[in-house]
Amino acid sequence: MLTFILIAVGVIVLTIVLVKLIDKFVPAKAKPFLTIALWLLIAFLGYQTYMSIYEPIQFNKVKKKRYAQIIESLVDIRDAQLAHKTVTGKFAKDFDGLVKFIDTAEFTITQRRDSSVIDDALTRLYQVDTYKDIVIIDTLGFVSIKDSLFKNSDRYKTMMNVPVGKAGEKFKLQAGFLEQNGINIPVFEASVKKNVILHDQNPDLLVQENQVVSVDGVNGDALKVGSMDEVNTSGNWPKTYGDNE
Repeated sequence: MLTFILIAVGVIVLTIVLVKLIDKFVPAKAKPFLTIALWLLIAFLGYQTYMSIYEPIQFNKVKKKRYAQIIESLVDIRDAQLAHKTVTGKFAKDFDGLVKFIDTAEFTITQRRDSSVIDDALTRLYQVDTYKDIVIIDTLGFVSIKDSLFKNSDRYKTMMNVPVGKAGEKFKLQAGFLEQNGINIPVFEASVKKNVILHDQNPDLLVQENQVVSVDGVNGDALKVGSMDEVNTSGNWPKTYGDNE
């Protein structure tokens, strides 16, 4: 982009020089036509230069605003999935099941306390009361997952809808297990392509955004949380957009 700007500025300067040369050396009858043509060229190149600066700035403004809204939805999805795993031991494979879970499920509130009881085996062995330490878990009650995560909001019922970008799009949700050291570990991933989020923006800038590799950018061609390839429930956005863990 910087190269284009420098070239455009150079051409504008060259055109101005040509106008002066035309004014000095070209016959009077031809001057008006050439001068108008050159000034039109200057205006066009000036506009192109302005747009080469203005469009990326506007693109970044739109991108940041839309990404922030997308991330809010992805965080809701992650919170709901983590609650699902806490209660059921696995992640939900689809949004219908996840929404139904939030509507009906409850967290169990427990309290851990230390205690001691007679160790029968050692007592028989030593013929004296011998105690061992234990941990007792008391159930104190239950709390609705809906109230715990979303309080008075029902936004979880529409968290599958992509809130900005191309109308009618939904997040892609996957869930399953990864085998590690002979153990099946639950994993999930929720994602949406940048092409959906920024479908109405400059195509060239969108191509560049899909190829981003940066510590302060969203790498890759999608915004996502979780992963189907590794045990990871983090988001792929930088912390400048908000908490990604």
